[in-house]
Amino acid sequence: MAGPALRTAAALLSLAAGVAAASDFRSTSDAAVLYDAPSLKSKPLFVLGRDYPLEVIVNVEGWLKVRDAGGTVAWIEKKSIGDRRTLMVRTPTADILAQPEASAGIVFKAEQNVLLELLDPSYATATPGWAKVRHRDGQVGFVRIQQVWGL
Repeated sequence: MAGPALRTAAALLSLAAGVAAASDFRSTSDAAVLYDAPSLKSKPLFVLGRDYPLEVIVNVEGWLKVRDAGGTVAWIEKKSIGDRRTLMVRTPTADILAQPEASAGIVFKAEQNVLLELLDPSYATATPGWAKVRHRDGQVGFVRIQQVWGL
């Protein structure tokens, strides 16, 4: 009886660990080339602009296997990734509000594919459903996380 219970407990712990290990998102520090393999000799696929958010899938000796907002999986040199985090608006328009509540006033509207700087990554956990962001023009507000990609 202890065997099945132990296996169930191990499976639940494994599942919990997978949930706890949330996706790792990073952004390009400058224009960067995506490749089809982790080598400068591999085929370059395309170039991304500065501050483009990417989901890190694998981290291997100076290279990152990443996924972009469109779902494309490719490789990028680790040195092309910066510390600054950005989010991409995925809906036709996103209202950026003064407070993290639906009834708050609108600070500005961001159109699809606009990049917003993520100001406090832990905020999305502390206030579920919201992220604190800044537009490149300096305006700060809160966006619903369903409207952006990169968290």
